[in-house]
Amino acid sequence: MDEYFDQTLNNYFDQAIQNRFDQAMNPLEPEKKKRVHIERKREEGHQRLWDDYFREDATYPPQIFRRRFRMNKPLFMRIVERLSTEVPYFEQRRNGHGRLGLSAIQKCTAAIRMMAYGSAADAFDEYLRLAESTAMLCLEKFVEGIVHLFGDEYLRRPTPEDLQRLLDIGEVRGFPGMIGSTLNDINILDRSPVFDDILQGVAPKVKYFVNGRQYRMAYYLTDGIYPKWATFVKSISMPQDPKASLFATYQEAVRKDVERAFGVLQARFAIVKNPALMLDKVKIGNIMRACIILHNMIVEDERDGYTQYDEATFAQVESNRTSEVDFTYSTDIPSNLRNMMGDTITIRNEVRDKKIHDRLQADLVEHIWEKFGTNQY
Repeated sequence: MDEYFDQTLNNYFDQAIQNRFDQAMNPLEPEKKKRVHIERKREEGHQRLWDDYFREDATYPPQIFRRRFRMNKPLFMRIVERLSTEVPYFEQRRNGHGRLGLSAIQKCTAAIRMMAYGSAADAFDEYLRLAESTAMLCLEKFVEGIVHLFGDEYLRRPTPEDLQRLLDIGEVRGFPGMIGSTLNDINILDRSPVFDDILQGVAPKVKYFVNGRQYRMAYYLTDGIYPKWATFVKSISMPQDPKASLFATYQEAVRKDVERAFGVLQARFAIVKNPALMLDKVKIGNIMRACIILHNMIVEDERDGYTQYDEATFAQVESNRTSEVDFTYSTDIPSNLRNMMGDTITIRNEVRDKKIHDRLQADLVEHIWEKFGTNQY
């Protein structure tokens, strides 16, 4: 009996070892998961969407449309029309059986809802009738189309006239030569497109006076984590006298305007503040650019209804203007590579000059005190 038991056990182990050897020598390919086909009845999804928002007697009124699409209906339809006629992906086609595919309105609605609410790709499957992978592709193609079709108009570089307007606004608020505030990640500062033109020597030059001293490089207001560069004006974290305290108050107040503007962008498109739906850097970049472009389009579309401020308030009379674009400065790129590299190094050193930073900040402290101090103390 013992011999029979030992023989049976040995045979079992021999077979087990043989099986493992065979698996190692002839690995089986993993079984491919079969894609489950779901008949989503996309035609019904399109008709429901059309009845709810786009027909003359739509279920939901215009104010509800704007809240859920983040824009007015005419602007949305303008975008849909451009995409459906100029981007092949949004053209509605028939398949081999003659059945129509998803409509451009369905695809664009899926993309804009994901951007507006920051939702998962399958969040609108039951309503819009499209799969998760299709929704992700709609978002990808939508932002690519927005950047391609509208980027040149709504995400262009500022013209000299735009730059002069920014200078005028900055001067009225007590900061001559200031053209904005920056929220760029400090870790990618050297690769920021904000400074590419400056370092290459092709950015428009400005000239302005602060406390009787002339400067020729525009600057941005920043917080304390940024380096002491000539193009940055930081606040004073621990002011020790009334002048420094007043400067810090005004600097932080003006800088917060950009933070509020970015907050508006986040409120309008939750995809900006939520965890990224995509891991590809290029796709994430396109999403961010598309959000900014759409924001600018919405602002233009609704500008006539804004009543919070009067642009004339920031208009500068030329005779009183101390900050202006220097149109006499040449922005031609040197043809000689050695000269070009030398100029780039010179400009880079000028941008990073701590002495200019400290002197400009000190002059602005005096300027703010002279301009506003009598009303505060």
